Amino acid sequence: MNYLLMAPQPGAEGGNPITTFLPLILIIVVFYFFMIRPQMKKQKELRKFRESLAKGDKVVTTGGIYGKIVEIKDNYILLQVDDNVKIRVDKSAVVKDMADVPPQK
Repeated sequence: MNYLLMAPQPGAEGGNPITTFLPLILIIVVFYFFMIRPQMKKQKELRKFRESLAKGDKVVTTGGIYGKIVEIKDNYILLQVDDNVKIRVDKSAVVKDMADVPPQK
């Protein structure tokens, strides 16, 4: 066997560390601007929406339950889903306001 082929080349070890890590840094930057930042913005908007809930608002839960807010407490809300039918739902389960949805026929 020829062991000279496996020997490191002179000058190959002392490369610029910035060029070595540049692709990794670029990938991290792309992930931040296209995935992490929009997700954080969406979570902030959802948190703002949940804090602005008021009595009488029509909402949808994560389970797909449509209802009208009857009472708001610290951790939960009381939803009226039908006449004389009220359910207690965790605030974090409310995902959408129904004000922008057109009424059905």
